[in-house]
Amino acid sequence: MDTSLAPQTEPRYRNIPNWDTIGGLLAIETFRLGGVSPAPWHSLNLGRNTLDHPWNPKANEALLVADLGIRADRLAYALQCHGADVRCVDEPGLYPEIDALVTRQKDLYLQILVADCVPILMVDPIVGVIAAVHAGWRGTALAIGAKTLAIMAKEYGSRPADCQAYVGTCIGKSFYEVDREVASHFPARFAPFDDTKKKYMLDLKGINGWQLQEAGLLSEHICYSPYCTVKDNRLFFSHRGEGGNTGRFGVIIGMQA
Repeated sequence: MDTSLAPQTEPRYRNIPNWDTIGGLLAIETFRLGGVSPAPWHSLNLGRNTLDHPWNPKANEALLVADLGIRADRLAYALQCHGADVRCVDEPGLYPEIDALVTRQKDLYLQILVADCVPILMVDPIVGVIAAVHAGWRGTALAIGAKTLAIMAKEYGSRPADCQAYVGTCIGKSFYEVDREVASHFPARFAPFDDTKKKYMLDLKGINGWQLQEAGLLSEHICYSPYCTVKDNRLFFSHRGEGGNTGRFGVIIGMQA
């Protein structure tokens, strides 16, 4: 596979802030930069279910894992369905109809892809458990982040107070217009009505962070992305901001052997 067409002139990813002190942890969020995909998927599109040529996401993945120093065959993917099913995994590969993955297996890297929904990463540095979560508005309404935290506790003995979370880049509350039916699933403070737009404005980051705190995760252990997929569209793909035909960026987390 020839990846020489994509010289790395801009960073392809960023490390999750404040997690560099956790020994052996790899945790990153990708940008849309430095790949081979043409417009409108330009350029580091990782979404194989997009209309991009199938070769391009594979080539982009090869570039990314080379940067990270890991192997593509050690990735575990969730084939997301906007639900709240969580799977504990010990092997790489594709997991259909799943929106969150949890593992304690070293040298296994969990990946979630998004283009407006919230990617959430969690780590229990005491027990060595990690999780990657996809939270759209439906998954958020079902409190998938809190559900994942509960499964980490049940299956591996994690204590929520020991865990840390990253609530990643998504569509910001100033851009996420929803109707009354969607807004009704959330406390009003996270979906206020905008009299000018005549829409409710949903705060996906805020509601997911609140749900994690309600589940026992300490507020000081939650880090939020400062980015918005619409406002920062040069750096991230946005399904809404680009009319539905765009690529996918992602998050990856793993405990290195």
